[in-house]
Amino acid sequence: MQLSLNSEVAAAPGGRGAVLPVGGAFAPQAWISRAPPPDAAAIAPAGALAGLTFAVKDNIDTAGLATTAACPAFAYQPDAHAAVVQKLLDAGASLLGKTNLDQFACGLNGSRSPYGAVPNAFNPAYVSGGSSAGSAYVVATGQADFSLGTDTAGSGRVPAGLNNIVGLKPSRGLISARGVVPAAQSVDCVSIFARTVATAAAVLQSAMGHDAQDPWSRKLALATEPFSAAFRFGVPDLLDFDGDASARAAFAQAVTRLEAMGGTAVTIDFTPLAEVAELLYESALVAERYTAIRGFFDTHETEVIEPVRGIIAAGRHYSAADLYAVQTEVKRLGQRADAMWSGIDVLLVPTAPTHYTLARMQQEPVALNRKLGTYTNFVNLLDYAALSVPSALREDGLPFGVTLIAPCGSDWQLADLGQRYHHSTGLAQGATGVPLPPMRPIAALRKPAAVKVAVVGAHLSGMPLNSQLTERGATLAASADTAPHYKFFALPGTVPPKPGLLRVAPGTGSRIAVEVWDMPVEHYGSFVAMIPAPLGIGTLELADGSQVQGFLCEALATAGAQDISHLGGWRAYIASLAAPRP
Repeated sequence: MQLSLNSEVAAAPGGRGAVLPVGGAFAPQAWISRAPPPDAAAIAPAGALAGLTFAVKDNIDTAGLATTAACPAFAYQPDAHAAVVQKLLDAGASLLGKTNLDQFACGLNGSRSPYGAVPNAFNPAYVSGGSSAGSAYVVATGQADFSLGTDTAGSGRVPAGLNNIVGLKPSRGLISARGVVPAAQSVDCVSIFARTVATAAAVLQSAMGHDAQDPWSRKLALATEPFSAAFRFGVPDLLDFDGDASARAAFAQAVTRLEAMGGTAVTIDFTPLAEVAELLYESALVAERYTAIRGFFDTHETEVIEPVRGIIAAGRHYSAADLYAVQTEVKRLGQRADAMWSGIDVLLVPTAPTHYTLARMQQEPVALNRKLGTYTNFVNLLDYAALSVPSALREDGLPFGVTLIAPCGSDWQLADLGQRYHHSTGLAQGATGVPLPPMRPIAALRKPAAVKVAVVGAHLSGMPLNSQLTERGATLAASADTAPHYKFFALPGTVPPKPGLLRVAPGTGSRIAVEVWDMPVEHYGSFVAMIPAPLGIGTLELADGSQVQGFLCEALATAGAQDISHLGGWRAYIASLAAPRP
């Protein structure tokens, strides 16, 4: 296994290659072909993605490696890289190879391939999700820093949700699909998998751009203002988890978490979205899948595995009139669905309703695959952008992810909110066990003039007084530690419980975990005015030597208070109170 020097998992115990997925050894069926190792002596670090490694779904061309689309009879040798691959190489990333997929990108479960079923990174008895199964697996297990998938019905999101990684499905046409074997060309998107939103956003920045040689590429203007701190998020009125109580509980937790971040939940009518989702495979829209490989399919139909063969063959029997009728129906339902955006900024849905075992998927390959697309199938048809982010690990150890959806052009806004959500979960990166790195700002977003304020206790994300920040439009900028010049105390008799941070002589204190928030200048005064004695705002020194405004405590108030400096932060102290006593 190859890991880059600045990979998020490069510092794992034992050095490179030491990180193993929870489910055990790496699955060889995640790869279809591997690129030859680059000549290290010839590589000079350069470009925005320098030092990062990536894998490519094997329906995307890379010169020197066959493109198979998981169908050996279809394989061909491309003369050039796909446009997106070339952009990533030009940005300094190193290509590792091609990954397995549901054949012709037709499926959401990752088991429809003659190269083998790709297992879940956490439990190999379960499906990985598809069709970009191998691309998700190699990122989740630390074999690549990021990867490319494709997304027509959810293939760039479902595998992310089932493997505890980030799946960024950009606005349609934002990334060129030239050099990609199409599934349904009018709605296909090249997607990005990564272990952090910041990495996915950096890849998007390098990969995006209009391509006049791609008939479906578009010149898109992306929103550059973050969502309001007091954002409103939609929650479907109809939620189906296929009887999975753990998934239902995890989604309820996700709603609570977004509310703690300043959001207001709004129930939306999910019916038009569900009806659009059903049309993707149950109407003349499936004719586009046949059109994509018609020349090959008409002469090599028996070389295509079931149920992929049956799905594609069904596209032969629709007329042009059938297609026009269903396109009009999609537009009609889209008009109904668009009404929800007048009351919400973003839609929150489960990425997938549940997990299925490989054995059960083999018994019910069509019905269960359709279930996996419950919350994804409608997105590209309605021209939305989407970002799947990890949300929880269930009691059975399997991941649960949620997807944030917003209209076309909202990609950076989703990245900003999604990063803050992901970091609030406290989850590790993929199946590596490595903690999340500090957050990085989404560079393309404009931020209002702000004061950086470090909080240490009841104002942290999810804590009782966090709303005093969010209702003033403050946004979480980073998680950090103070310089080792502070002691930390649990102040008695405070409601809600609060800590006190006290500056001491250099070398006699500890590093204390903080969150740094960007507070709009116009609201900073009203925030400071709410802080009761013995607390106040002063200048804090962070571990990197920078200085920000932050909470400090009068020395007199710490007399007799419990010194909790050794715990390193307020969350650790709160957790210690809940821990069972020996």
